[in-house]
Amino acid sequence: MIDGTAGVSGRREPDEALLDDPAALAERDPGGMLRHTASAGAQVRETAALAAEANLQVLADEGRPRAVVIAGIGTAGRTGDVLATVAGPRCPVPVIPHRSAGVPGWVGAADVVIAVSASGRSPEALGAAEAAHRRGARLVAVGAPDSQLQSVAERARAPFIPVPRRAPARASLWALTVPVLLAARTLGLVKVNEADLAETAARLDADADRCRPTAESFVNPAKSLALGLAGSVPIVWGSSPLATVAARRFGDTLSANARYPVVSGALGEAGRGRVGLLDGVFGGLAEGERDIFADPDEEAPSGTRLRLVLLRDGGLNPEDDADEPLDVEERRADAVQTLAERRGVRCDVVTAEGGSALERLASLVAVPDFASIYLALAHGLDPMAVPAITEMKELANQ
Repeated sequence: MIDGTAGVSGRREPDEALLDDPAALAERDPGGMLRHTASAGAQVRETAALAAEANLQVLADEGRPRAVVIAGIGTAGRTGDVLATVAGPRCPVPVIPHRSAGVPGWVGAADVVIAVSASGRSPEALGAAEAAHRRGARLVAVGAPDSQLQSVAERARAPFIPVPRRAPARASLWALTVPVLLAARTLGLVKVNEADLAETAARLDADADRCRPTAESFVNPAKSLALGLAGSVPIVWGSSPLATVAARRFGDTLSANARYPVVSGALGEAGRGRVGLLDGVFGGLAEGERDIFADPDEEAPSGTRLRLVLLRDGGLNPEDDADEPLDVEERRADAVQTLAERRGVRCDVVTAEGGSALERLASLVAVPDFASIYLALAHGLDPMAVPAITEMKELANQ
């Protein structure tokens, strides 16, 4: 019989002082999640070089595909969202992330399937690769070297981009994303050049330095964000399609690393209903119960409350094609900040920086990635080990 509490440890109340004790942080992060996350810039450079060594040109020999399917689950699945967003609304073919085993029923010889798995053994990626081979679709595989996925690619005589398993999948977003983008570039679907990759890697390096364990909370944006989120129900909304990918990524890492329940998604969708959360029992109603004689400089009253994190694209490239005008996105973001302020819901804003879509995405992902780990450590949780995942696998395979 499986013990439902086996391996579950930590504290409900966060230890804020711990975040400014580098030795204690290292002790509570035995798997090195902070170190792995700091390698994001190196991941970009390494996998760009590995992709350059793969025979991707065979993809282009048959011309433009009818559609591109990116098959994977978890972090591997997010690579499809990144590709669809970076390719943008003017991409000449549909780009379809697919998170189930196999491929959609319409996939055939006119299509390309990119199967992605950090371990090289996920059923979703393996099933998609096998199905693509059977149906005569062009295949690209991205994953751990000497894995089952590589074997499938070799049988299909398809390009395989080996991504060394140096970190858990959660901390390998960039290692998995860059090969997908470069395969799509070979097909003429995205404009990602070497300068974009270099600038993105440099941005990730710079943010890793700002978020390093030895930087104190008052100058470390990730520690500050983590402390703001502590004890809350986070709502993470992205102002644009690009920012929405980052918002959903933050939802992933907050749930997996810090074990926090999260509402994440597009701000445009939130305005059709979910923005009502700001009025609810964890939002405006909680604020309405606050003692009017309380010190306004004190922390929010006891009890779980919402904390809004708004990821804003910033409109740095207003000439870019977009699903809707930039000024609409900006007005909507301003409006939700005003709504939150009126209801006493605290709001953190992360604004994109950089000259390319990829670099802007990196600037929205890096600090939140670190924040999710610091929040876990503040609660005494090991961000690497998630007992519920192991237990679920055991239960599902009985």
